[in-house]
Amino acid sequence: MTRPVLLIAGGSRGIGAATARLAAKAGYDVAINYKSNATAAADVVAAVKGAGGNALAVQGDMAVENDIVRVFDETTRTLGPVTHFVHSSGIIGPYSRLDQADAAMMKEVFEVDTFGAILCLRECARRMSTKNGGQGGAVVMLSSMAATIGGAGECVWYAAAKGAVDSMVIGMGREIAKEGMRVNAVTPGVIDTDIQPAGRLDRVGPLLPMGRPGQAHEVAEAILFLLSDAASYINGANLRVSGAR
Repeated sequence: MTRPVLLIAGGSRGIGAATARLAAKAGYDVAINYKSNATAAADVVAAVKGAGGNALAVQGDMAVENDIVRVFDETTRTLGPVTHFVHSSGIIGPYSRLDQADAAMMKEVFEVDTFGAILCLRECARRMSTKNGGQGGAVVMLSSMAATIGGAGECVWYAAAKGAVDSMVIGMGREIAKEGMRVNAVTPGVIDTDIQPAGRLDRVGPLLPMGRPGQAHEVAEAILFLLSDAASYINGANLRVSGAR
């Protein structure tokens, strides 16, 4: 029996890494994309192999079109056609008010979180859609509660970048609904990963409705559900994993 092939953009750390480990236990072969931390990516690859899956680490900048295409191509050559994709590649930049934010930093956030995300979706459609000769598949994009609450005083630009992700999920879910594909989003709240600035979890955690931040594996569980056949009639949707925030 052929194992499904999952490619995770930004899979070496945080939610992406937790998703890779869980996917391996669920029977996926997994390709881990990373930009610079080869050691972290190798650790995730070892964990996937330890759980019985085939695994591959592929370096690539998810803000660069040529890198995105190459990551998909290398995954296909090594593991087989990509059947499932998770976009977990994202940056925020230093927190501040918008009137204090650096333009170059904000541009980089949009290049990774928005433009890179939509290029990844384009590659998924080109390769998975039955209209384009693919065998279908499932995609999960990571959004953020910042897109809903606006990121005031911290990261308005990041909220805007992730709001665009919410829109592209709705549009793509409808565009490819009859082509064997599903595209959904997961919206994490405050999650205990290294994307959080120093001290923020201690400051914000007790103020959250559940009194604590979420854990990466809790988001990964939602992602694996949306990738699975158990979510076969869920398309263009956005699942909040935010502890009621």
